[in-house]
Amino acid sequence: MPQFMRSRTAGALLTTAITGLTLATAYIHLGLGGLLFTLNGLGFVGLAGLIVIGAVAPFALVERFSWFPRFALAGYAGMTIAGYLVMGPYFTLGYIAKGIEAAIIVLLAVDVLRVYGRPMGFVRTALASVAPILPARLRPEAA
Repeated sequence: MPQFMRSRTAGALLTTAITGLTLATAYIHLGLGGLLFTLNGLGFVGLAGLIVIGAVAPFALVERFSWFPRFALAGYAGMTIAGYLVMGPYFTLGYIAKGIEAAIIVLLAVDVLRVYGRPMGFVRTALASVAPILPARLRPEAA
């Protein structure tokens, strides 16, 4: 991975892009009306907040679980895309929102590689953060 990708600047740019796109899709969903769209938009707003908190809060607990907002947002965006493909309604703004959500997933994958080096680094970090509550056979090995 290029040295620039490991820099604070790259992290700030990625976090800004992820947050901006997340708020853009939240705005689209909130503007559509209806309970399902409103709840979906509020979910995106909440996850954008978690991404920002994870990036700027220097607390041990936040740092320990900084993997979670990335995982949650990628899953939420993926499920929103899947729900759209199953339920519709199919219209131009819907396709734009799904494109934004796909871009969020791609940027989150880049951010995971930037922060954790590889997908297994992400998995190990996630498991280590919850290790005290895992059964002994599932706990990650001590480094």
